[in-house]
Amino acid sequence: MKDCLYCENVEKLNSLMIPICELGCTRLFLFRDQNYYGRCVIAYKEHGKELYDLTKEEAAEFIADMQKVGLAIQKAVDADKINYGMFSDTLAHLHVHIVPKKKGGYGFGGTIVMNPEPAKFLSDEEYQEIIEKIKSNL
Repeated sequence: MKDCLYCENVEKLNSLMIPICELGCTRLFLFRDQNYYGRCVIAYKEHGKELYDLTKEEAAEFIADMQKVGLAIQKAVDADKINYGMFSDTLAHLHVHIVPKKKGGYGFGGTIVMNPEPAKFLSDEEYQEIIEKIKSNL
């Protein structure tokens, strides 16, 4: 869909996230801001605005991808809790933020902060390291 970050705007998407892989019905991205170490986003491969737009079978596959990624991230970063956030007020494409948290770590016990200040960016090597940890647990 025209003007959709996940469908067409590759340059902006790549400024915010790093593609990791494709799953059953989603694409997996590592969020560049790593205040929540291991934070990822899964986006539905096709353009769809809402979870209720999917058939029951499509929704089940979407949830299965969420579960798979959540477990992979938990194992990769030894998270105490995985938070799932679907905040799509201004971006009309079905996606979920999968946010690991550790007791005593950034944001534990509170709600997800979408764009924490200051942002925490990693080196290319550090991004690759966490990507490999996540992929090895998928």
